[in-house]
Amino acid sequence: MAHCIALTKGRELDCSRISGGVRYLYFGVYDQFNTPIETAGIVQASGTVSDISMVAGSFLYRYAMPLGASSVSETITGSTENGTIFYTPTVNVVLNKLTAADQNEIKLFGQTKVVVFAQLNETLANDHNTIIALGVSNGMALNAGSMDTGAAWGDRNGYTLTFDGLEPIPFPFVADYTTSPFDNAAFDGFT
Repeated sequence: MAHCIALTKGRELDCSRISGGVRYLYFGVYDQFNTPIETAGIVQASGTVSDISMVAGSFLYRYAMPLGASSVSETITGSTENGTIFYTPTVNVVLNKLTAADQNEIKLFGQTKVVVFAQLNETLANDHNTIIALGVSNGMALNAGSMDTGAAWGDRNGYTLTFDGLEPIPFPFVADYTTSPFDNAAFDGFT
């Protein structure tokens, strides 16, 4: 019987404190990344995205998240019987205030496969925020949500959206930026 031995290191407790939550979400239309997406559109190795290349004139759309409201998670699902494993990334988005413009954009999200980049509140040693990429292989889809008015005077009104996907590998981290997110020299084709 063969034994799989692929562990490379252990892990100590980190002595620094971190912050949870999402600061910004950036959405890119899946089909606007150069193809094939895994080797030309979003290049990654060892769990880090080193290059992002989109069709000229494409955009990453930035959404600011209310403090303490939005989150990212990834569920690992394995089957010992079948020898399989896959990852289900989920992005929970909270947008305050109901507007016609947001309603129209949400309708478009429901019709479009996207790649999501999450700029976390967690910071690196240089005080830059950690950024992760979700849906790199197969994209993410808007599969649940609600538009809520609240009942009491002080209740929140707005949108709660859930994007999810199915991926063959865990989400990668995006290479650190120079001054502002995505200003890396290797990242091109989008604004």
